Amino acid sequence: MAHPPGVSKEGIVCGVAQLPCGNVDSRRWGEAGVPGDESIRMLPIWGVFIGTLLLVLLSIDLGYRWARHKQRLWATTEEQEKEAPVGSMVGATLGLLAFLLAFTFGMAADHFHARKVALLDEANAIRTAYLRAALIEEPHRGEARRILREYVDERLQWAGVPVAGKPQSAGELLDRLWEQTAAEGRARPGLEVVASFIESVNRVITLNTERTMVRERSRIPGGLAAVMFLISVVSFAAMGYHGGVSGTIRSPVMVAVAIAFSLVIMLIADLDRPGEGFINVSQDAMLELRAWMGRPER
Repeated sequence: MAHPPGVSKEGIVCGVAQLPCGNVDSRRWGEAGVPGDESIRMLPIWGVFIGTLLLVLLSIDLGYRWARHKQRLWATTEEQEKEAPVGSMVGATLGLLAFLLAFTFGMAADHFHARKVALLDEANAIRTAYLRAALIEEPHRGEARRILREYVDERLQWAGVPVAGKPQSAGELLDRLWEQTAAEGRARPGLEVVASFIESVNRVITLNTERTMVRERSRIPGGLAAVMFLISVVSFAAMGYHGGVSGTIRSPVMVAVAIAFSLVIMLIADLDRPGEGFINVSQDAMLELRAWMGRPER
């Protein structure tokens, strides 16, 4: 006897990974914490700005003081450090920092865009599964649609949008949804309409994992952030050193440069931390989907 896609003689299996659906570990649905790099992310967004600003100003000042100290020592000798070679080396270091900063910003921006795409894909997949539920028989049709409505509330709550009540976790809701799907597949095997509904539910499950990955696990690597800060310290210390060698006083422009750099770092951190700062993916697609589901039964 033929079986719909996703259904085997031994029972029901989930998604392209062909994973058993019974007693699903809820952590597989993205409820586990993000491993590693937690110490880097302990600071709030505003703390990243203040910490970066203080670090940059301190680096500039130390470089300036070191240069002035060496200038005083050289004043008693005939040796003097030339400004031009120092300026060239400082320019090369700042150029390397600019390249690394652009690379890191691009990575954070790509992650932000991926979260937007994942949200739209998941909303469309849930809508498709909700519509295709009309192809299956009661009581599975009504129960599947009710679970999908609860699942949308859970997705909104997961993204930080207040919802009424306390929905079950994503893992529990997907387990319940697959139970209804499996029961329908066993009751009416071989039907194309049932296979179509199973395919749409598989898509919802797959996109749950994908969206969790891009939101919770696609972050700027801690090693990259550490190297960028290290190069920043060296670059701004070199800039302060160049100012000391040239014999200028501490310029307010250095403070402006430090503020500008710190704002860019804060922006990168904001893009890299969904739900924490000022820049977040709009949840309008899910909100519109919830409103659409709340209309009279279709």
